[in-house]
Amino acid sequence: MPRFSLVIPAYNEERLLPRLLDSVGAAGCAYGAADAIEVIVADNQSTDRTAQIAATYGCRVVTVEKRVIAAARNGGAREARGEIVCFLDADSQLHPQTFIEIDKALATGRCIGGASGVRMERWSLGIALAYALIVPFVWLMRMDTGVVFCRRADSDAVGGYDESRPVAEDVAFLWALRGLGKSRGQRLMRTRRAKALGSTRKFDEFGDWHYFRIIREGLPMLWRRDGTAFTDRYWYKPRR
Repeated sequence: MPRFSLVIPAYNEERLLPRLLDSVGAAGCAYGAADAIEVIVADNQSTDRTAQIAATYGCRVVTVEKRVIAAARNGGAREARGEIVCFLDADSQLHPQTFIEIDKALATGRCIGGASGVRMERWSLGIALAYALIVPFVWLMRMDTGVVFCRRADSDAVGGYDESRPVAEDVAFLWALRGLGKSRGQRLMRTRRAKALGSTRKFDEFGDWHYFRIIREGLPMLWRRDGTAFTDRYWYKPRR
């Protein structure tokens, strides 16, 4: 049985998925046991060659009909066979030391799960200031983005990702893990030596300063469970 199950939710990702899967291969080689890692691509109604590309790389492809990213994450996790489940967006890339650092974190016994954090694929003043805006939250809550990981049993224990949330499901998931860990004397950890490469696709599309234009619309999404025109435009519009 694999030790790790990497779940990749994907919608029309034929352009960027190959570079992620190449990085997964490199991380598997660095771990020293590529067969210890299974890759599950949760295809969320793609209309391009996402599923075919994933199959070519030897991934397990799971079709998820519900067009919500939380449902895609859960659909992949339900098929996971590994002791540890990891989640990463399809436009990102893995650091070669990812699985090594996750193993180290969980082996301490003090870690319920966590995230790798990200380094951006390019920088500008606008991107740097948007990044800096998020850093205090990350420091205070120990909740980060990038590769999210935990034991599969603990993912099941918190009910997986909340499918009633069109966005911010990742924050809610880590918050639930944080609560479970607190009851056991465990905490969330960040594997800062193995940060994922974060995509700047949103900045490329909406502009390097767009975070500061949309913050009033975006922040309420942390608490809301209903979709809005902003949600649809920013996260769910068709990708070509």
